[in-house]
Amino acid sequence: MSSSMDLNASGAFPVGRAGAGESSPAYQAYRILQFAFTVAPIVAGLDKFAHLLVNWDMYLAPVIARLVPGGAHGFMLAVGVIEVIAGIGVALKPRIFAYIVAAWLLGIIINLLLIPGYYDIALRDLGLALGALALARLSQTFSS
Repeated sequence: MSSSMDLNASGAFPVGRAGAGESSPAYQAYRILQFAFTVAPIVAGLDKFAHLLVNWDMYLAPVIARLVPGGAHGFMLAVGVIEVIAGIGVALKPRIFAYIVAAWLLGIIINLLLIPGYYDIALRDLGLALGALALARLSQTFSS
């Protein structure tokens, strides 16, 4: 019993078959996630320099701030650069950079769990990390 919706041996829809085209819900989900994980890290990364959205320095656990040279602000500027690179990477190579963003978000979660009162943000970032993993999995089918 075969249909045009059969999965290939890797468990993915072959590109060009029904269910994997640009009008498929899976492809559209992939593009939505790619857009989100391109724009969000770039905006957050750039805002580490401008502080228009929030003072990002307050989200660094004091124990970590004491360990890094340059203090919290210098560390957060470096974080901003990494986030911009990660966002550009997701735009160009989501198969690789979606995993990097997911790992980055797990690091952020660990940092937030070290700060009392930020557990809600850690939970939100867990959802974002799962979204990045979903993008990574979808990119196995939809990106080169």
